[in-house]
Amino acid sequence: MGKPDADGPGLPDLPPEWGRVVVPDDASALAAEAERLRRELRGAPHRTAPRPPARSPLALPGLVLLVAVLTTLAGLAAVTWPRSGRSTPAPSPSAAPPPAATGRPLPALDLVDAGQSPVPLRGLVPAMIVLVDGCACPDEVAAAAALAPSGVTVVTVAGTAPVAPGAAGAGVRSLADPAGGLRAFLHLPARPGAATALLVDRAGVLVKVVPEIRSAEDYRADLARLAG
Repeated sequence: MGKPDADGPGLPDLPPEWGRVVVPDDASALAAEAERLRRELRGAPHRTAPRPPARSPLALPGLVLLVAVLTTLAGLAAVTWPRSGRSTPAPSPSAAPPPAATGRPLPALDLVDAGQSPVPLRGLVPAMIVLVDGCACPDEVAAAAALAPSGVTVVTVAGTAPVAPGAAGAGVRSLADPAGGLRAFLHLPARPGAATALLVDRAGVLVKVVPEIRSAEDYRADLARLAG
């Protein structure tokens, strides 16, 4: 049997609200009570609601900054990403002659004939000079020769070598400009399939440039005035 703690010598004073405490002689008498306490202790965490993790005060500003950076990168990628199937066509060279070319005297150039002998360009005026370095264009040359008035020379100027005799037509002077001096003077590149015409008066002044001869009407009136 247990006995009250108040009767036992040497026990400390206990709070009066605990009431009467009995200490058993056999510790096994407390086994059931101990097991009940252990069950309560094991179940205590499950009855306690977990506290939500504290949210950092920098979380929301950081998220906003991340979204802004991703949006900026997406915009840059859309602008700089190469688009397949779309290409900018290369601009074709202008067929219009530089305005400064007309009204200027021909340069003091020497062309060459079939024997590679020099021929002064200014010694051929008045003349219609047809540049055939982009196209032999025999029909256009023949039409010019037929329309040229008396005293006006029709000259074909090829690139490296004069047009073969007879190919340019009767009464046409065939020369070459290996150095490309006339094209450099005009700042007008040769175009494949097209011939360029220069009409020069008796004073050696360039009165008209036809970048691409399409018909005799491009130069007919000016050619007739060269004989005056």
